[in-house]
Order: sequence, then structure tokens, then C-alpha cells
Amino acid sequence: MKEEDADWLVYHLIAQKGEVTVEVLAGESGLDTAVVADSLDRLDRYLLIDRTGGKIRALSIGEALVKCHTKNDGTLPYVIENGVIKARKN
Repeated sequence: MKEEDADWLVYHLIAQKGEVTVEVLAGESGLDTAVVADSLDRLDRYLLIDRTGGKIRALSIGEALVKCHTKNDGTLPYVIENGVIKARKN
């Protein structure tokens, strides 16, 4: 299976379930745990999901936009780390 297809499958399972673990994703998708983990890394890098304490959830459009903005705009006075808004260290 191509990476794009795996990402599509994994993302839609996350969106359906609301909050899910890697093990559940592997079981539901029929993919190997390593393939799911690689897909999650890509989805996280694309700012589509949030991983907290072993749980994975899809970001809302607003959350994804804010995350993208804070990641790519070095002029903002704040950063978001693990869901916490912090003053940017200069």
C-alpha cells in the first residue's frame, strides 16, 4: 500500500473514532503497527492530528490553522507546545 493510501485510511479512522490508540488503529486498518506509526508521524507533521499520552485525535480546522500559523510565523509573541500557549523565548 502506498504511503498516501495508508495516511488516508488512518486519518479517516481517527476522525471516525474521535480519540484512538495506535493499537486500535492497527487492528481496525489491518496495517502493521510500524506502518501506522509512520503514517501518524506524517499526519502529525502535516498538522492534521494531535497525539497526547498515547491517544490520537484529529485536529479541527481551527486548531490546524492555529498550529500552522504558530509553527510558521516566527514573529508571533507566543508558541503552542503540547496544547499549552507559552510566551516565545527570544
